[in-house]
Amino acid sequence: MHWNWAVVLLLLLPGAGGTQEAEAAGGEAGAAPSEEEPASLTTAGEDVRWGHWLRLEATSLTLLPRKGMGGDEGFVQLEPRGLVRRRGVFTLEVGAPVRLRLWGGGAGAGLVRKADWDTLSDWGQVVRTLRVGGDAPNSVWMGALESYTLLSGHLVRRYNNRGNPDYHPAGAVVTGKFGPVYTEAFASDVLGARLVGAEVALDVPYLLFGRPRLPMQYLLSVSAVHDWGRAGGASTPLTLAHVDGTAMLVRRRNAEGGFEVTLLGGWGGRPGEGGAWGAVAGLGVDALTATVDLRARMEGRVQRGGFRQGAFGPDYELARFQVAGPASLPLAEASFPDGSSAYGEVILSWDAERLGTLARRHLRLTMGAEAFSWGRVDVEGRLEVQVFHRNLTVAVGGLALDMGQPAARYLVSGEARWRLLEGGLYAVGQSGTLLFPTPEGAPRPGAFAAVGLG
Repeated sequence: MHWNWAVVLLLLLPGAGGTQEAEAAGGEAGAAPSEEEPASLTTAGEDVRWGHWLRLEATSLTLLPRKGMGGDEGFVQLEPRGLVRRRGVFTLEVGAPVRLRLWGGGAGAGLVRKADWDTLSDWGQVVRTLRVGGDAPNSVWMGALESYTLLSGHLVRRYNNRGNPDYHPAGAVVTGKFGPVYTEAFASDVLGARLVGAEVALDVPYLLFGRPRLPMQYLLSVSAVHDWGRAGGASTPLTLAHVDGTAMLVRRRNAEGGFEVTLLGGWGGRPGEGGAWGAVAGLGVDALTATVDLRARMEGRVQRGGFRQGAFGPDYELARFQVAGPASLPLAEASFPDGSSAYGEVILSWDAERLGTLARRHLRLTMGAEAFSWGRVDVEGRLEVQVFHRNLTVAVGGLALDMGQPAARYLVSGEARWRLLEGGLYAVGQSGTLLFPTPEGAPRPGAFAAVGLG
């Protein structure tokens, strides 16, 4: 493996260090992970002045295709990033990795890796985060959807709109609440005709009897998602719909957090496809303290006629071309076996001091797993820890689909960041495996490795 080190320049705009701001305890980033913040922007305080920063990360990147599919490619990857923000009102972070070729790629390969910028959708990666308004409800968010779940999660769950390594769209999420109605809508690609959907939740007691003392205890919701299949590579269009009901069995809240237990159930189908339906029932548990945020869910599911819950999941950007397993068909055309399954999910955040932004938590674990009655097992998750006074962050993630069956699909990745000089400089190392969609359908396996400074 070839390694080339790049000279790194760290630029900090004047005034960034003077902004004092932090997330509320236990606060999430809404529909998608919050932006990573420099240490100068994460100290405690309530100052709402405008804050801004600029920085540059440079790494030596090697892409390794599977043996027999050509030689490796080497790049210097430069990633400039800049942010301007006013807490609770507006956030804009821009920046994107630019890969400058050092070797490989064959005859006619350009200086900049073409696959990163060859479609209109790829220019969406320039917007890392755009947020107008505070947390939901009544907000607009734009950026990468790295583990996005649409409300009830029975159509879109843990979806990653950049699961295709050559497709870099910016997604958008809009939330709003008016009286007893709460709505969330999303698009996976704001510059292309791809995945769009919405879920509308109705607070039933509010509608029937007026504003309740404890809102959102009994909800009825309807969701629908459609994939146009016209960006990031053409694929067969797909539409799914779902109806859900939830009832809060236990709700306890205090100044430090709360505890909730929710009963849920629902039914979904594929409009226009007779006999394609599924049902689900389960329990959800949420527990929040000053240092712990736990969300867990257990569900029993039934699938018939090719429908399955969570079809738009972490693997969808690959499965829409070819599903995992022996079928060798796009997800919209593959016949999912009739059967039942057990699904479990846990999202755990812990901090020894106090929960803050997602970028400042000593431990964060997010994992989902589903076991089917006919032998298939799917698992996807990510673990991130911060140690040595938060100076070292290590993260590992993995995806395993159709385990126990022929042609199972596996992906793994890891990253480490070590902050030096009181956070003004950091070293980074990354590696993992990749799957690239191909015109023939079967994904082309590869790998990547990168080291550098920022």
